[in-house]
This record gives sequence, structure tokens and C-alpha cells, in this order.
Amino acid sequence: MDFQILINNLTNPSLLFFVLGILAVRFKSDLEIPGSSAKFIALYLMLSIGFKGGQELSHSEFDSGILWALVFGLFLSASIPFYTFFILKKKLGVANASAISASYGSISAVTFVAAVAFLDAQGTTFGGHMVAVMALMEAPAIISGVILLRKYSEQKPEGGLKKIIIHAFTNGSVLLILGSLVIGLIADEKQAEGIKPFVTDIFKGFLAVFLLDMGINSGRKLKAFFKTGYFSTVFAIVIPLINGCAVAFLTHWIAPGVGDRLIFSILAASASYIAVPAAMKLANPEADEGLYVPMALAITFPFNITLGMPIYWMIIQAF
Repeated sequence: MDFQILINNLTNPSLLFFVLGILAVRFKSDLEIPGSSAKFIALYLMLSIGFKGGQELSHSEFDSGILWALVFGLFLSASIPFYTFFILKKKLGVANASAISASYGSISAVTFVAAVAFLDAQGTTFGGHMVAVMALMEAPAIISGVILLRKYSEQKPEGGLKKIIIHAFTNGSVLLILGSLVIGLIADEKQAEGIKPFVTDIFKGFLAVFLLDMGINSGRKLKAFFKTGYFSTVFAIVIPLINGCAVAFLTHWIAPGVGDRLIFSILAASASYIAVPAAMKLANPEADEGLYVPMALAITFPFNITLGMPIYWMIIQAF
């Protein structure tokens, strides 16, 4: 294995700002990113990725490869909750198992952003259609989680399935990514050049500030989370690692581009801590948000952006 890739990733400035955020909490610093600024930066990152993906897609022909990528992404999102649910159910109960399995079937758009930065550091591109794959992978996992909850719970959940599906697709991050993708796809190429400095040149700077904020948020949740025991911590590392490594290998026969393969791997390995909690508040209010949100944000997210991506990348390079 080429451990230089791992070293390079661990010394990436954006990642180091994430570590700084965790250390700031550990040292009881008053360092904080204002909530309105953090929200703006998150919206900017989603807009930038969506628009650039649409621009890339506008230069590509819609072929069977893109169709299979969309189908594979939907399959991953819908199927991961079904096997993870039964691992979790006996230990954590039906309600928590449903919410956690939905989180790990769904995706983290912020982890996707980090993967884009990682590929850029490797000098590797990815297909614009992968932005659409990412956006479409939010909802199927939520639907699977609700189906499992309805089947195994003694009490019928409050939110109707139709309402949950609509909520999944109108979630702010999903709507912005898909909307930006469409705008990038249909925008006039000369006119699009006018906003290129905004969506491209300052991207890494905003990513660094955003990851600093994510580090602060993760650091705050770690102490309370570790009190829940080792099972959830082990799950939050091992399951993403299995999913990411398996997809890194399997996509050898599905996606020809190494960039697309890494994106698939990180999407399979990531866990949602924005869209799924919002949906589960409606559909599964009995689930402990203090359990499944820290699992995704404070354990799985740091693991993926520090160790996960280099491991998946090395598997892809080996096959």
C-alpha cells in the first residue's frame, strides 16, 4: 500500500482545520463560527458542487454508463439499511435501529465535498453525473428506514410514508444540489464563465472554514457520545469501512473512472446527519437523536475524511 497517500491526506490544510476545531473544544476555547455564516458556507458548497456537476454533465452524453451509475447509487442507498437494521435491532431497539440504518444508507453531502477536494489533490476528475447520484441517494435510505420501522415497531409511526418521501426530496440540501445541477446543465457556457471565480476559485477556502466549524461541532458531541458504550462507536467505524471497501472493489465492474469509484465508495461509507435526522423527527420521534447524530457526525465523518478515503483510494488503485 502507498501510505504516502494517507500522509498527504492527513496533512491536507482543510483536514487540519477540522482537527483544530476538535482541539478548540478540548482546550475549552471560545472559538466559534457564527451559525449564520456556517449555514451560508454550507449553502455555498452545495451550490458550487451542484453547478459544477451540471456543467460537467452538459459536456457528457447520457449513455448506459450514467444510467447504471444512477441505478447502482439508488440500490446502495435502499439496501444498506436492510442489513444494518438487523445488526442494530437487538442491541439498540427498533426505533434507534431504524434511524441509524437510515443514516448509514443515506449520504453525507459534506463528506462528498471532502472527497471532491481529495480527488482534486490527486489530480483526478469525476463525472458530473455523480452529483446527481449523490443527491438521489438521500431519499431511498429514509424510505427503507421508515418501512423497517413500520414492519417491526409495535406502534405505527406518525408521519405518513408519502409525506416522508416528499420531505426527503424537498430537504434544503437535496433541493439546492439538484437545482444547481439543473442550472449548471442548462446554463449558457459563456454566461457560466462569469461566475466561475465564485464557484471554483474560492471553494477550498470556504471548505477549510466549514470543516473548522464541523470540527467544533464534532468535538462537542464526542464526550457525551462515548458514554453510550463501545457498540455504537465500533459500528460507526466498522460498517462504513466495510461498505466503502466493498464498493471500492465492486465498482471495478460498474464505473470505469477511478474518480467515480471513489465517489461511490465514500457515498456508501458516509452517514447522513442532516437530512435523516430531519426526516426521523417526523417519522420516528422515539429514536434517540443524541445517539445517531453523533455516530454519523463525531465518529463516521472524521474516520472517512482522515483514514477512510485513503484506504478506499488504495483499494481502487490496486484493482
